Amino acid sequence: MTRKYQLPGFVLILIGIIAGALIFSNIDRRVANQVFAYDHSIDTLKTANERPITTLQDLNKALVDIAKAVNPTVVTVFTEKVYKVHQEMLDPFFNTPFEDFFGNFFGRRIPQRQPKEREFIQQGMGSGVIVSSDGYILTNNHVVKGADKVKVRLIDKRTLDAKVIGTDPKTDIALIKIDAKDLPVAKLGDSDKLQVGEMVLAIGSPLNPNLDHTVTSGIVSAKGRANMGLADYEDFIQTDAAINPGNSGGALVNMNGEVVGINSAIATQSGGFQGIGFAVPINMAKNIMEQLKKNGKVIRGFLGAYIQDLTPTMAEAMNLKITEGALISDIQKDGPADKAGIKAGDVVIKFNNVKIKDSAHLRNLVASTMPNTEVTLTILRDGEQKEIKVKLGALKQEEVSQTTKEKLKDLLNFNVVGINSRTAKKYDIPSDAKGVIVVDLQPYSPAARAGLANGDLILAINGKKVEGIDDFNSVVKKLKKGSPVFLRVQRGERKFFVAFTIGD
Repeated sequence: MTRKYQLPGFVLILIGIIAGALIFSNIDRRVANQVFAYDHSIDTLKTANERPITTLQDLNKALVDIAKAVNPTVVTVFTEKVYKVHQEMLDPFFNTPFEDFFGNFFGRRIPQRQPKEREFIQQGMGSGVIVSSDGYILTNNHVVKGADKVKVRLIDKRTLDAKVIGTDPKTDIALIKIDAKDLPVAKLGDSDKLQVGEMVLAIGSPLNPNLDHTVTSGIVSAKGRANMGLADYEDFIQTDAAINPGNSGGALVNMNGEVVGINSAIATQSGGFQGIGFAVPINMAKNIMEQLKKNGKVIRGFLGAYIQDLTPTMAEAMNLKITEGALISDIQKDGPADKAGIKAGDVVIKFNNVKIKDSAHLRNLVASTMPNTEVTLTILRDGEQKEIKVKLGALKQEEVSQTTKEKLKDLLNFNVVGINSRTAKKYDIPSDAKGVIVVDLQPYSPAARAGLANGDLILAINGKKVEGIDDFNSVVKKLKKGSPVFLRVQRGERKFFVAFTIGD
C-alpha cells in the first residue's frame, strides 16, 4: 500500500499567503494609476509613475490624501426663501343668514378689515465647489433657485453671505460668489476622459449640516445618461458613490484628485441613497460657469431642427446599417438647418467629426456651440453620406436673467418664463405662440389687483410687442417705482388689457 505524502497545514497557508501577495501586487501595478504625496495639497498629488500603488495601505493612503486635499474646496450652501401669505379678515356675518341684517345695520356696512400678511421662511441646504481663490463657487441651480438669501459655510466654519451670479436651469448649474480671498481652489479635470469603472469619491453635505464634508466612494457606473427628466440638457455621469439630499452641488472626484462632476441628483424610491446618483460632467459645468461669469446668462447655439433617436426598427426600415445617430424629424422654416439644406429624414452621424450617439448627444453639442459658428454635419440621405455646413443661430432665451428676476420681484411682483414644450403644456398654451408667461405672481400685488393671473400670456408691454424674453427684458430694464405698466394679455381665447402703477 502506497502512502500519500501530505504537506503540513501551516505550510499550505504560508504558500497561499505568498502567492496571493504576488498576484495582488502584479494586479495593482497594472490597474492603479495614482499615488499621492502626503502634505494634502492638490498641487502636490503625485502620479503613479513616481510611486505606484502596490499594497492596500498605499491605496488607503491615496484615498485619505484625496479627501484631505479636496475637502477644503467643498462648501455647504444654506438658502432661505420667504413666503408671504395674505389672510383675509372678513366680516363675521359674511355669507351667513345674518349678513343682510347686521351687514346693513342702520344703513351702514360693517367695514372690511385689511388683509393680514404673514411671513414663512423655507430653509434649504446643498453643497458647492470653490473654483476660484476670490470666492466663485459652482453649485446646482435647484439648490439656490428662488432663494432670497444664500449663505456659504467653509470648512473652517466661517459662514459668509453669497450672491447668485447666474443660474442655468437647463443644465441645473448655478454660479455663486462670496467675498473672500486666498481660498483653496478645486482642480477641475476632464470629464471626457472619464471611463466607466473608474473609482470616484463624492464629497458634500448630505441630509443635515452636522454631516458636512462627508466623503463616500464608488465607481463610475455609466456615462452619457440622458432622458432622465432631471434637466433639459442631460449628459449625466452615473455613480454608485453614496449621494443623498444635500449632496447636490458637491464634488465628484477622480483618483487624480480632480473634480470631474458636480453631483446633482439621486434616483430613488425611498427618498434616500439606493446606489444610483447623477453628476453633471465638469466639462459641461465649466462651459456654463464661464458664460454665467461673463454674461450672467447662457447663450446657446440653435440648429432649427427637430430630432429624435434612430431606433433599430427605423434603421431597418430606412435600409441603414447603423443604429447610432440623430434622425431629423422636421425642420423649422427659415432656420439655420433649413437655410443649409438639411431635410426631414436625414440622419446626422457626425458633428464636426464627432460621432453622434443619439439625439441627446447632438442636442448637447449644438447647445454648447456659440451662435454664428459654422459647423459641419455629416449626414446620411437615401443611403448616401454627405457633408453639409451649417451656420448656427442663437437659441431664444426662455429664462430671465437673475438680475431681471430680482427687478421683476421688487417692482412687478411676478416673474415670467418663455414658451417651450414644457411650459406650453403646463399652462395650456400653443407651443408656437409668441409672448411670455406670468409665473410666481404675488397675491394682492398691484398686478394681481388689476386682474393679472399666473399662466397669463403677455403679448405686449407698454405698447411694445413681446415675442419672447428678450423683448420683455428690454422694457423691464427701463421701469422704476411709479412707472405705469400697460399689458396686453391673453388668457385662453380671450385677449384683454391690464394696467397698474408700480408701487401702488
